[in-house]
Amino acid sequence: MRWINARPGRRGRIVLGAIPFVIVAVAYAAVSAARRAENPNDKLFPPLPEIWRQIVAYAFQEDRRSGAVLLWTDTAESLFRLSLGVGTAAATALVLGIAIGFVPRLRAGLAPFVAALSLVPPLAVLPILFIAFGLGELSKVVLIVIGVAPVMTRDIAQRVAEIPEEQIVKAQTLGASTWQMILRVVLPQILPRLITTVRLCLGPAWLFLIAAEAIAATGGLGYRIFLVRRYLAMDIILPYVAWITILAYCIDLALRRLSRRAFGWAHGDGAGL
Repeated sequence: MRWINARPGRRGRIVLGAIPFVIVAVAYAAVSAARRAENPNDKLFPPLPEIWRQIVAYAFQEDRRSGAVLLWTDTAESLFRLSLGVGTAAATALVLGIAIGFVPRLRAGLAPFVAALSLVPPLAVLPILFIAFGLGELSKVVLIVIGVAPVMTRDIAQRVAEIPEEQIVKAQTLGASTWQMILRVVLPQILPRLITTVRLCLGPAWLFLIAAEAIAATGGLGYRIFLVRRYLAMDIILPYVAWITILAYCIDLALRRLSRRAFGWAHGDGAGL
């Protein structure tokens, strides 16, 4: 049997998927042990027991100063900013993407501006946002919107433009107005793509969120990471990075399942990526 035809079952996929994580964990433990044997005060690769103690302290014990359980407080603040920013960006992209992709005059007027805006490095305008909107929540949310909304808009507009012309002609033949075509022809076909676009933009959105929290915040996952870095507290930084990764994966998984449940017709073989 050729390798290309050998398909693992469910248990096989779980085992194969776990192998890289096990390899990384074993390699980390070996490197940590070697560095600690050479230098007992090494902080770059703390042993796994030390990391676990910090996880317990931050996830299950109240902070002496604030009285809050820091991991969950930071998570709540970061997820609020992320959801508000990504949600605003998705709504903006949906409206502008349909307008640009479906209405020629709006495409001529808006497409060049959105294309230019998508090329602006978002982190370069972060100081401007802090000056214009202050150091509060608004500037962080706006950074996420500026960072992902233009790219999402261009993707949605391209997908709208790819809708077969025959569907538009048939709708017009039946007497549909522009609004009716948008609601009954365009929107149902665009919503699955919108979810996919949001999934693809989650990584950059997290990047902009962490950057904003690192510079000006009093709470959040990015704030905590950059707060403890001055102490070289890798036993705190590494769990926080792992937790951000888990959160990102769970959000992506939830969006993927939502898309499959709501728009099963849009998913063919291999669409679960």
